[in-house]
Amino acid sequence: MTLSEIDKVFRDEAGRALATLIRLVGDFDLAEDALQDAFAVALERWPVCEVPDNPRAWLVNVAKHKAIDRIRRQAVFRGKEQALVHELELNAQAPNEPPAMLDDDMLRLIFTCCHPAFAPEVQVALTLRTVCGLSTAQVARAFLVSEEAMGQRLVRAKQKIRLAGIPYEVPERDTLVPRLDGVLAVIYLVFTEGYVATSGADLMRPDLAAEAIRLGRLLDRLLPDRAGIKGLLALMLLHDARRAGRQTAAGDIVLLEEQDRSRWHRTQIEEGLRLVDDALRVPGRPQPYAVQAAIAALHARAPSYEQTDWPQIASLYEVLLRINPSPVVELNHAAAVSMVDGPARALDLVDATAARGGLHGYELLPAVRADLLRRLGRSEEAREAYRAATEATQLEPLRRLYARRMREME
Repeated sequence: MTLSEIDKVFRDEAGRALATLIRLVGDFDLAEDALQDAFAVALERWPVCEVPDNPRAWLVNVAKHKAIDRIRRQAVFRGKEQALVHELELNAQAPNEPPAMLDDDMLRLIFTCCHPAFAPEVQVALTLRTVCGLSTAQVARAFLVSEEAMGQRLVRAKQKIRLAGIPYEVPERDTLVPRLDGVLAVIYLVFTEGYVATSGADLMRPDLAAEAIRLGRLLDRLLPDRAGIKGLLALMLLHDARRAGRQTAAGDIVLLEEQDRSRWHRTQIEEGLRLVDDALRVPGRPQPYAVQAAIAALHARAPSYEQTDWPQIASLYEVLLRINPSPVVELNHAAAVSMVDGPARALDLVDATAARGGLHGYELLPAVRADLLRRLGRSEEAREAYRAATEATQLEPLRRLYARRMREME
């Protein structure tokens, strides 16, 4: 097996393997360190011998023994009897966890990260770090804070889980609902990182997108007839259905208006459309994910970019602004308005949002401004905005897209 193939296995399996290890050892940091040790062993062995049939189970088993070794060393150094008891408990576990157990551990981990004892931003940050495998620096960029500040937040959260004895489990139904908003938010962020990566050479991480969809299905079975859950699942399916048309064979971005819609996954779109209808029929206040899914459904139903129902999309964004206002929703609303009332009106909206400070440091802001300025024929300002967008992103396909736009304006 080549190093690139091993790297793909690591990326595909790291999240679930870590989730299982956290359940086994009861400590985030110990689990992360043990999994890194297991990866190091795999890098030594897999290139020269046959890769296990179940790489994730292999990694979990090796990491579990590495964790036991660490606990034993700590016990000798510190003389703590409790650590030896912990080792005995670990040894009592089955040597190889069955796949079904591994599959459920990710949902347990997300519910642990979304415990009500944590503020919403801590819930999201902890999940991005543990479930998505993002670095502390990447998580910090998502929250527009320094890496040091984010590192301190994550350390405090992990300590709180350990010291307060926060259980690693899917809670009982009566205590599950208060955590649901946080769980939905982090599952969507897992999907978003899979749909458009934070950084690197690849536009997408299909493993994360697939994992988020799997978790959405689990939640839908766990809590049926919830508009928010069905809406989120529909939204992810409809976005993911466009994956095959979103990039060239060389990995360059294909914009929505340029995509070959025959490459979209029609079966997945049909499932998503059914879920949108189900979500919108649930009585009660409209749920944000259901409204976003309705927007995605209009894109999916349109035979072409030009035939998209942009006025309806703009109207749905206005609904979303009323029920779940945020600067990012304002930015998306402005992009839809540009297709209805023109780029000048949209640029006014974008600049007004930016002036209020809510999008400070948001890397897509200069990209949206650049596109509107380009469409208005204000080429020099557009180039300046594209340069700012290039500096703001660490994703190589986006950098190439902005360079292409600047070349086209020449």
